[in-house]
Amino acid sequence: MSRIQMFEEPVSWQKGRELTRAVYRLSRNGEFARDYALRDQIHRACISITSNIAEGFERGGDKEFIQFLSQAKGSCGETRSQLYVALDERYISATEFDEIKGVALEASRSIAGMIGYLTRSEMRETNTATNTDDFGSWTLDQ
Repeated sequence: MSRIQMFEEPVSWQKGRELTRAVYRLSRNGEFARDYALRDQIHRACISITSNIAEGFERGGDKEFIQFLSQAKGSCGETRSQLYVALDERYISATEFDEIKGVALEASRSIAGMIGYLTRSEMRETNTATNTDDFGSWTLDQ
């Protein structure tokens, strides 16, 4: 069991950050850069992943954290859906699509794992997912 003390530590946040960097890199050139609606929406969706993980973590309660993790997972799906549009419009190659989709799926699976862990700990009616020290740390099995 490891103790997570900062929102930047979970793999799900790190994968969300990696996904955001890749989306920004791919969307800054060519036709993708000029499709303002798609570009802006996919930016908002991928930014929402790390933002919701961070905000939920900082709230300090399991139920709220689960709610924010659910939003983050939904944003992973939204990002993947928009990647299909970018692929269909030939803004990105099939290779780029497969690579970035893989990162989005990794982030989504990791978030689902965190949700499952927190839900199970809540069902046992123990608060093993949180540590009540002054630092508001989280303890998760990894």
